[in-house]
Amino acid sequence: MPAKRARRRRFEVAPYLYVLPATLLLIIWTYAPLMQTFELSFYDWNLIPTVPKTPVGFENYTTVLSLPELHQALWNTLVYTLAFLVISVALPVVFALIARRVDGRAKTVYQALIFVPFLVTPVATSAIWRWMFAPEGGTIPAIARSLGFDMGNVFREPDSSLWAVVVIVGWQMLGFGMLVVSAGLAGISPDYGHAAATDGARAGQITRRITLPLLSPSLVFLGLMTILLSAQWTFPIIDLATQGGPAGSSTNIYYLLYQFGFRNFDAGLSAAAGTVFFIGFGLIALLFVELSERLSFHDN
Repeated sequence: MPAKRARRRRFEVAPYLYVLPATLLLIIWTYAPLMQTFELSFYDWNLIPTVPKTPVGFENYTTVLSLPELHQALWNTLVYTLAFLVISVALPVVFALIARRVDGRAKTVYQALIFVPFLVTPVATSAIWRWMFAPEGGTIPAIARSLGFDMGNVFREPDSSLWAVVVIVGWQMLGFGMLVVSAGLAGISPDYGHAAATDGARAGQITRRITLPLLSPSLVFLGLMTILLSAQWTFPIIDLATQGGPAGSSTNIYYLLYQFGFRNFDAGLSAAAGTVFFIGFGLIALLFVELSERLSFHDN
């Protein structure tokens, strides 16, 4: 009997041992820094190790919420998110449906042309697009001048800097959306479409009433990733191409955190802003996950 009990206990512990390394990494690299950030948000500190931290209570939070820069960054983040919902969710559906009509090697080339930009590093991407948008000698401004339109320096104009970032990041993220949608389409049995066509359904009806509902789990996942990660996607391009300017016209919430912490050396203010954004995005994620169970249509 004691041997059987010991064996049973060993089998009960075994599953937890499998997840232990991943749990430890999450605690060390994710949850511990989150707790340190939350603690730091109640102090005034300039990141110098020899300078003591000064407790300030909720002063950092009240300062963050009253900053005009935060309101501008929040608005820009919302614009980025809405733009990428079109580029990273809607357009990939169109391109993936078109790819289904292409056969053979041409289909592989078609998908590769869309996906390859996603593999390009942000530094190389920024260098390429800055050269293409250069006021003197740039390909895109030259084409615009030939059409009678002067673009100027799109990265230094308040009305165009944000949309320049949208174009660059959208060009890259289109491939990610295409990959997710193509994987979702690959999991849909073609028998449904064949049966509907046999009953007289047209291609548009099959797409609207069969393909898109069955694709909804992939679209919900892609929409959630776009909402949560759009600010991260734009950060490196903003840093390399516009530096958030001019006058904050292209900044976002993550770049604002970077400015607070590593340009103004105000670790407490940056930590308070990061805590506020973490809570906000966490609530959005919880709401979206709850809605996904109601909106998604699964092929059972």
